[in-house]
Amino acid sequence: MALAQALLSSLRTYLFSDTTNRIDLSLGGKIINHLLRLPSGYFSKRTVGETSSRISELEKIREEGLFKEERFIASPQKTRVELANGSSVLNFCANDYLGLANNLEVKKAASESVEKDGFGMASVRFICGTNDKHRQLEEKLSSFLGYEDCILYVACFDANGGLFEPLFDENDAIISDALNHASIIDGIRLCKAKRFRYEHSNMSDLKRCLEEAKEQGARHKIIVSDGVFSMDGTYAKLDEICSLANEYEALVMIDDCHATGFVGSNGRGTSEHFGIKDGVDILTGTLGKALGGASGGFVCANKSVVELLKQKSRPYLFSNALSPSIVSATMKALEIVESEPDRRQRIYENSKYFRGEMKKLGFEILGTDHPIVPVMLGDAKVAQHMSKKLLENGIYAVGFFYPVVPKNKARIRLQINSEHTKEELDKVIDTFKKVGEELNLL
Repeated sequence: MALAQALLSSLRTYLFSDTTNRIDLSLGGKIINHLLRLPSGYFSKRTVGETSSRISELEKIREEGLFKEERFIASPQKTRVELANGSSVLNFCANDYLGLANNLEVKKAASESVEKDGFGMASVRFICGTNDKHRQLEEKLSSFLGYEDCILYVACFDANGGLFEPLFDENDAIISDALNHASIIDGIRLCKAKRFRYEHSNMSDLKRCLEEAKEQGARHKIIVSDGVFSMDGTYAKLDEICSLANEYEALVMIDDCHATGFVGSNGRGTSEHFGIKDGVDILTGTLGKALGGASGGFVCANKSVVELLKQKSRPYLFSNALSPSIVSATMKALEIVESEPDRRQRIYENSKYFRGEMKKLGFEILGTDHPIVPVMLGDAKVAQHMSKKLLENGIYAVGFFYPVVPKNKARIRLQINSEHTKEELDKVIDTFKKVGEELNLL
């Protein structure tokens, strides 16, 4: 049996290597073929060095250990998944915090909606893409999260990307945490407001930025932060942020993608975690994590903000409406969030146990109690290698490295959910110990 497993492992490694090499050759060939078909005018406007650098970019990414490989899942999203190569592995990297991505009730709600409402709306919202369920979910989300109104997007990336430009201009100031999500960064770039960036979770530096914005005569100031930082599993200092916002008459915007549905005593997110009721003026979030794991995002705010976004937010105006099946399934997921609090309890029990045991082994772990558990390794190639070794031992856990995280801050990011059993947690802990010793990390 052991021999067979060793042979299968070697075969998988060979196939992965062979496939990536063939992809590189194929892409390189396509690039060369494309360049040969370009008109001569293309090259007269560009240096040889510029063209050649584009050809070698893939090779450089791979040499630096920054090449991201996709692994193909051939089963529903759950704690144990089947990969396309036929192997079965424990899944510790999904955002499925409450185990609802494959929940029978959620799937039934989606299936029934497909039968009743069809596959998709084939239109943007303001033309003929608004189903009655869209408004029902917007009302349900705003009520659950404690806001006047809500607007749905096809993804939270679009929600963040379409938020700032309609609301703020060159007379205003946006003050953003240095480690905010890429979607926030891109959204701010599209806006003409003055931009300030404060050191990650550094309240003294945030105050400096607020002072500077005030001195420059900013009409409106808004502090922008992730509620939970997805790579670190740490919370924004929301109580201190709101205090400074009050002092400087600033607004507060929070991206709560990694909190909505399970953080806080009732799953209402980072604000509830800190006991803050009215301090966050604008909240963005996703339907693609704890709330069923599909697609979709939202913005919660007062009615005037939401109405302005409906009139001017480009991702909302120019993207097809969310499929009614996703909307229906999300409403069922919200019902489960409210009716089954034990799911949230299990998340934190699992996270506390796992974090404690990993620290005992000697691994550096960021954060305190969130189910995002980053195992810090530093070097990108080490993170890549460790991820592959874990997979060979039946653990699906992905390495993260630059540009997703800062240079020399590579890590394996694990995500615990309510459905992981103690046996599964112990299996992962034992495997980390084994692989860590093999790689001389312990």
